[in-house]
Amino acid sequence: MTDHENQGQSPESGAVNRRAALTALGGASLGAAGIVALGSTAGASTAHRPSAPRPACVLAPELVEGPYYLDYDLFRRDITEHKDGVPLILRAVVVDATTCAPIPRAALDIWHTDALGEYSGYTAMGVGGANGGGPGGPGGGTPPTGTPTAPPPGSPPPGGGGGHAEPTDKLTFLRGVQLTDRHGVVEFRTLYPGWYMGRAIHIHAKVHIGGKVVGRKYTGGHVAHTGQFFFDEKVTERIAKLQPYVINTTHRTTLDEDGIYRNGGSAGLLTLRPLRKGPTTHGLLATVVVGVHPDATP
Repeated sequence: MTDHENQGQSPESGAVNRRAALTALGGASLGAAGIVALGSTAGASTAHRPSAPRPACVLAPELVEGPYYLDYDLFRRDITEHKDGVPLILRAVVVDATTCAPIPRAALDIWHTDALGEYSGYTAMGVGGANGGGPGGPGGGTPPTGTPTAPPPGSPPPGGGGGHAEPTDKLTFLRGVQLTDRHGVVEFRTLYPGWYMGRAIHIHAKVHIGGKVVGRKYTGGHVAHTGQFFFDEKVTERIAKLQPYVINTTHRTTLDEDGIYRNGGSAGLLTLRPLRKGPTTHGLLATVVVGVHPDATP
């Protein structure tokens, strides 16, 4: 679905591209929030999509990168590597926060845990990097020093940093990069993440500008944004009762308990809708608008 053409935009074509990007997002309520109820009668097909308002030109807040980013730059749409979990299509549109114009050929780089709360590259460390803290294992999921946990109430909004942990394996599941098409839209096939001690369920994201794809790697350019995407609590409560998520006995931190979410993360709250009629296990579509300054190097 990715269009790699980098075309110049007149004011008229920019307006067309904005409309096209909104249509590609499935007519979701765009912006800071807008969760669609996942009832059994919810619309299943994305073939007939209602019109949607223009996204607000809001700069996405910079959020902590965390210790588990790996600069693998794996250019691929499907990042599941056959991991078990509820299927999730993540569809984002990257826009210029000053003009609302879609940004073509921006690279969205994402990484998140599997259904049991483990990051690829760090499986020897257990859930969320907690040694021996896997579901049912010793340690109960208590994170070691350096694991990204919620800051205390009243802390300033988190920025970069967070330290970096050396990987323990060469696994790459649930990590990948895709280029936005000429409408600023990018899509990944992944799964609903799990959780670990101290953090609400989230997906990490970086937006790279000005690089290129060589083989199956994205190289060059600069990072214009580092952020996180979050999931509605009502949906997560339903997901947590399903296999394999229910195996994870680690305490699940809610959005209200997560300091990163409270201090700017709410702007990355995903809009969710069913992929088709039937149970939630059939999968979800998650959409979000990411506003960036293309020339920024935060």
